[in-house]
Amino acid sequence: MSTDSPVAPPPERFNYAAHLLAANEARGPRAAFVDDLGALTYAALADRVRRVAAGLRALGLKREERVLLLMQDSTDWPVSFLGAIHAGLVPVAVNTLLTADDYAYMLEHSRAQAALVSGALLPALTAAMTKSDHEVQKVIVSRPVAPLHPAEVEFEAFVAAHAPAPRAAATSADDPAFWLYSSGSTGRPKGTVHSHANPYWTSELYGRRVLGLRESDICFSAAKLFFAYGLGNALTFPMTVGATTILMGERPTPDATFKRWTGGVAGLKPTVFYGAPTGFAGMLASPVLPARDAVALRLVSSAGEALPAEIGERFHRHYGVHIVDGIGSTEMLHIFISNRPDRVRYGTTGWPVEGYTVELRGDDGKEVPVGEPGDLYIHGPSAAMMYWGNRAKTRETFQGGWTKSGDKYVRNDDGSYTYGGRSDDMLKVSGIYVSPFEVEATLVQHPAVLEAAVIGVPDAEGLTKTKAYVVFKPGSSASEEELKAFVKDRLAPYKYPRSFAFVAELPKTATGKIQRFKLREQETGPRGA
Repeated sequence: MSTDSPVAPPPERFNYAAHLLAANEARGPRAAFVDDLGALTYAALADRVRRVAAGLRALGLKREERVLLLMQDSTDWPVSFLGAIHAGLVPVAVNTLLTADDYAYMLEHSRAQAALVSGALLPALTAAMTKSDHEVQKVIVSRPVAPLHPAEVEFEAFVAAHAPAPRAAATSADDPAFWLYSSGSTGRPKGTVHSHANPYWTSELYGRRVLGLRESDICFSAAKLFFAYGLGNALTFPMTVGATTILMGERPTPDATFKRWTGGVAGLKPTVFYGAPTGFAGMLASPVLPARDAVALRLVSSAGEALPAEIGERFHRHYGVHIVDGIGSTEMLHIFISNRPDRVRYGTTGWPVEGYTVELRGDDGKEVPVGEPGDLYIHGPSAAMMYWGNRAKTRETFQGGWTKSGDKYVRNDDGSYTYGGRSDDMLKVSGIYVSPFEVEATLVQHPAVLEAAVIGVPDAEGLTKTKAYVVFKPGSSASEEELKAFVKDRLAPYKYPRSFAFVAELPKTATGKIQRFKLREQETGPRGA
């Protein structure tokens, strides 16, 4: 961890977009973002951000009105996001993998007055606007793939039509800057409101002080920009230090990732890669995994779900670089507990990030002793302001300066923290808590297992028993008895799965998180498992 003096807070009058542009004013010719169509320098970025800001204000949009941002990762994404913030508007960055019904809900919930959309996603947005009673004033289309209607304008024409805004909106550090929607694994997604100060804090405390990003770095994130994790990885962190970011519109498959790792975009090889456990497992199982000397990686980060120790160790053996695992959330914007590049303890999530305090609390609300599982609460400067239009959920999650994460953790003797699972995923077997993640992490150590998900199912007497859903590596298999014995040899006897289901794939969110609740629903449906 950095031994520097405490990070100074941003000034009261603070516009985050203007802050980033000013920080990189001397880096004009350096590439800020690179996608498959070319590079955008810091000078060109600043010019285009100010033009978008001017254009949005020219539409008659007023301070703090929302703008929907439904774009695939490209150089137009940061221009749009920062342009809206520069103008004092509030971009609402949304998942590109959702349905028209989801977008209709988000339009109505956010009351977005304009939309910036990739051409490939325009049909989904058009269908959403048809379903919605909310009227969007203007639709600005990045890289259109079909002729546009009169109410739609092409992004390049929109940028060219406006002179750069001479100054940013005079926002404050505590003003709303942008929204991110939570995953919404159950019920409607929640509009999570973040201030102008929040990305400043995550960039300074984590991007700069924990990861140690440098101006010379080439950053590449498998997580997309509309995710809190991806937003830090690929926009706010690199721009804080003046680094270059490779953006990729397509899905982060192993092949697509390897292409970028080995210099497939403008000859640039990433020095920093941000991924997730599911992605790392898929890459390590690939027959075309690049050799160590084919890549330039010096730093690798993981979040989204806890990283199984076996995956981190295998990656380190192959590349000589540790995976720095951490936990963050949409509500806290980025990572608040993490391993360090120079201090990795696989099997744990690491230690609290500077500036954040964590507590593990029992059902009685009191802190639990070391070694016992508890509900994770976080206190830190990047907590969201609220869930928009959802007072009950806001009060449940944001409690007097503390944020309830919904995760179970155990504190270890060395001050590190070990993940137990989502609070609603934890199992009580024979009166003792069992962490699904612990059993899953053990199963994936078996040479035949690619992925595993563990849930609790009631037996004939109504008692909870563990059941494991297992995906095998291509060409591999193992028997149920073999896997039971494998787990029994490594964990306490009561933790081994009593039954198994061998499946081709596991249900997941767009972020790659396993949706155990869908497996539970499958078990309790009319046909059972």
